[in-house]
This record gives sequence, structure tokens and C-alpha cells, in this order.
Amino acid sequence: MTEPQGPENGTKHEAEHGDVLALDQSASSAAYDPVPEEDRSGGGASRFWSARRVPAGIVALVVLGAAGLLLYDVAAVRADHPAMQWRRSLADELATRRLDDVWVVTGASVAAAVGLWLLVLALTPGLRDLLSMRQGRPGVRAALDRTAAAMVLRDRAVEVPGVQTVRVRMGRGKVGVRAVSHFRELDDVRADLDTALSTGIRELGLARQPSLSVHVRRPAKKG
Repeated sequence: MTEPQGPENGTKHEAEHGDVLALDQSASSAAYDPVPEEDRSGGGASRFWSARRVPAGIVALVVLGAAGLLLYDVAAVRADHPAMQWRRSLADELATRRLDDVWVVTGASVAAAVGLWLLVLALTPGLRDLLSMRQGRPGVRAALDRTAAAMVLRDRAVEVPGVQTVRVRMGRGKVGVRAVSHFRELDDVRADLDTALSTGIRELGLARQPSLSVHVRRPAKKG
């Protein structure tokens, strides 16, 4: 059974050898904000910040070890013992090597990269997979995993009549939905998806409601 080909279902046409041939696939898409702009603040809930335990632990151990070794060597020199070989070698190298030496440039580049990485970790929240939810009570914060939110919306989408398969990509500011419909008009399927998914997004209780983009097409013909 062939669906009627017309502008109402987003069918594309191309001219070839003087004939107008309909493509095997039809598509319809929509992008809009599912909630009014004034309702997007969601109670002012902020993002969750990562504890950064692993980077903080590594840096603390490195700094502690280096500082302890240096203090031990300084105390040994104060007690009339010779300085450790590594400190004498390091002092000689720093005094004799030129600034454009490859080892000096490499060491400085590595130190700068590590410092930049630590600054980024310190100034960014992290935990991008967690979506902050609206605060129902003061002092209580909750978050929803992006993968779990996408699965909830996918379950809603597959319940729409005419939807054969659907893929949901949950971002922080946008929900992208790509569905395949094997019957019904594409515009009707898209409209039902718009309604079901916009309701589903509201019921997730997110602090900042993402926008919604829906794309519907026909399944590819085999052979």
C-alpha cells in the first residue's frame, strides 16, 4: 500500500529524465518550545557540581610527595648532610640549559596543560549526565539521569499509533526525536508525538524544560 505523495506529508520530489519521481522516504519535522518561556526557570535550581575526587586526590598525593621529599632534603642539608643527587642535578640543569631547549619547552608545556586542566575542573560543574529537577521543598535537591529521561520519553513515543521505531537523544537544552512510521499520515503521527512528548517532558519535573525537535519518516524500502 502506497501513501499519497503530496506537500501535506512532507514528500520530496526530484526530476529525472523529464519525469517527476517520488523519493522512497517521506519526512516531516517540527521544532518548538514545549512550555511557555515564563515557566522555564523551574524554581531556580542550579546544576550539580562534581566532587572531582580523583583529580583532587592525584594532585594532593603528588604535591604531598614532592613537598615531603623537598622538606626532607632541606632538613638534611641543614644538618650538614649533602643534598640529594636529584636536587643537585636539577639545580645544575636549570643553571646550564637554555630556555629554548626542547626538554625545557616540553616540561613547561606539560605543566601548563596540567594547570589548565585543573582550572577547567575547578571552574566547571561537571556531571553533565544529571538534569536538575524542580525544588519542591527548600533544602531538597534531586536530579534525573539523561539516559533514564530518554528511556521514559522513548516509552511514550512508541505508544503513539503509527510509530514503528523511535530514537530519542536527550540533551541539556534540547530533546531530539527521530521516529519511523509505517502507517498513518506523517503529519498526524508527528502531531501526536508532539503532544505525547511535550507532556512527558513536563512530567519529568526538570528545572529547565528543554525544547523539542521531532522528525518522522517512512521506513526505507528493501531491495
